[in-house]
Amino acid sequence: MAIVKMKKLRVMAMADRREALLRALLRLGCVEISEPDGLLEDPAWSALLQRGSSRLADTKSEINDVNTALDAIRRYAGLKDGLFIKRHPISEEAFLSAGTAERAQAVSREVGEQLQTLTRLQSEENRLVARQASLLPWQAMDMPLELSGTEHVLFRPGVVPAGVNVGELQVSFGDLAAELLEISSDKQQKYCLLVCLRQDEEAVMECLRPFSFSAVSFQGLTGTADANLTSVSQALAENRKAQEDAAAAIAANGEARDALRVYADRLAAEAAEETSAQRILTDGTIAFFEGWAPAASMQKVQALLEKEGCAWEAEDPTPEEYSEVPIQLKNNWLTRPLNMVTEMYSLPAYDNVDPNPLMAPFFILFYGVMMADMGYGLLMILAGILITRTYRPKGTAGNLFNLMTLCGVTTFLMGAVTGGFFGDFLTQLVKLATGRDFALPALFTPLDDTLMILVGAMCLGFVQIVTGMVISFVQKLKKGQVLDAVFEEVTWWVVFAGIALMVLKVTNLVLYAGLVLVVAGPLITGKGFGKITGIFASLYNHITGYFGDILSYSRLMALMLAGSVIAQVFNTLGAIPGNIVVFIIISMAGNALNFALNLLGCYVHDLRLQCLEYFGKFYEDGGKPFRPLAINTKYVDIENV
Repeated sequence: MAIVKMKKLRVMAMADRREALLRALLRLGCVEISEPDGLLEDPAWSALLQRGSSRLADTKSEINDVNTALDAIRRYAGLKDGLFIKRHPISEEAFLSAGTAERAQAVSREVGEQLQTLTRLQSEENRLVARQASLLPWQAMDMPLELSGTEHVLFRPGVVPAGVNVGELQVSFGDLAAELLEISSDKQQKYCLLVCLRQDEEAVMECLRPFSFSAVSFQGLTGTADANLTSVSQALAENRKAQEDAAAAIAANGEARDALRVYADRLAAEAAEETSAQRILTDGTIAFFEGWAPAASMQKVQALLEKEGCAWEAEDPTPEEYSEVPIQLKNNWLTRPLNMVTEMYSLPAYDNVDPNPLMAPFFILFYGVMMADMGYGLLMILAGILITRTYRPKGTAGNLFNLMTLCGVTTFLMGAVTGGFFGDFLTQLVKLATGRDFALPALFTPLDDTLMILVGAMCLGFVQIVTGMVISFVQKLKKGQVLDAVFEEVTWWVVFAGIALMVLKVTNLVLYAGLVLVVAGPLITGKGFGKITGIFASLYNHITGYFGDILSYSRLMALMLAGSVIAQVFNTLGAIPGNIVVFIIISMAGNALNFALNLLGCYVHDLRLQCLEYFGKFYEDGGKPFRPLAINTKYVDIENV
């Protein structure tokens, strides 16, 4: 497998054919239209051509409306999507049908109107609830709220903190003709009615100031608090009934959800088209754009461009343009799932190698070594196959579950080698049921053969590191960097071989030859005093680097051992009561936790080994993904596009 070779396109067409050309490119799905910023910075181009206009803002607004409608229908109709959205096949004709779009637009408008009604009603409800809360403490006050007193007497509702003693407050009035009547109270404050002569108002308020008395007003309200509460309760009942009606009207559109989903996917395609439309330059008469297309697709691209009456050219990118070339990886069923790993790290540079086929055997094997349990492997295989076939996820999600299936196979195989099935579940179960000792056959076990597993893990790491060095060696030879290839890779292969032969007591000459090459490398390639310092730098960097890298692979043993021990601990705990039902419950709960932790933990550690120890030997990243103008759907699979 390799990085897909790209062709740089320059296309010119009549401006009135722009929409038809974009729609044809959308359906073709293999041309990426580049941003024209570089051209617009050139005065010669910017004086002639400007960016084209588009309906992107309107389309995004429609997408937002449709998504809002879908969310509302799911909420009020009680529809559940589950963990994954099940994609349904649909014909191209139905996908582009005007009838489907019109129905979806009508439903979207209706749901939007009902949502606006609900928002207004909910705001009104909040206002009524707040008014109800403010009136409840005054319900026992049998006095119109608008009444402020008589010609000579003042009535003033107010509140004081809950800790205030109304009796003591009353004493503070002295000889003043005033009375403070407690209407009700709660944990925060007391609700009171002040009655006093108008002529004593100022003196009375001065007496109340130390007690934090605060006047309350009921602006716009007439009648007693109780009468107003009755009115508010009726308004709340009507409001909530109206909300129920609006929610029911939204729920009634549940049958139109599929149409909305199709329209949402269609709008997403239109948004992609409009985004590309903004990248096309025009002077009103002609339209011009640059872009990229896979070399293998150029026959289809040529046929389309000629059909649309375009003037065009395609050429290989120059080395100076490699940083601009979008990257598409050419993979098969085995290596394609590793795209999610590569994209998570970084895509390769255009003149580098596709890491997926070089990484796939190691990643899948290492994951199985760390998980190493037949039960967990079966769960991974079944989950991956079931989700892939039922929901048909695409993109990163599809790669994730395909990778889970592949890693499940190696996990099962390594579990068979180590005799693990949910740890020692079967051993404990048979002993509980029959009292007999039982164990699955195993070549080795994590608890009994820890040292052997550690050595094997580091040997696997050594193989991967040497593989990375081989790839680096080949790349350097292709670039003409012969001396670098010899003194960076060949030198240390000789050293490694020499150490092995010395340990086996065959000969020391190969090691001596390797050390001579280690010294010769800096002397030949270095300059000045750097010839001497380069020797020590090379020794230090390579010895510590290779030792540290190989030691990192001990995590293969560590995670295998940890997963096995945790599973056995839960199985042992479950077996203590001596009841099979209790054992199964505790064991399954513990193994479920162990399985979940290892799914993530093994992935993270496996990813680290690939990205740091392996990629560090040969990989050059920095590529940007190839994103052609294409129909990418979330809810449906389009047939015959």
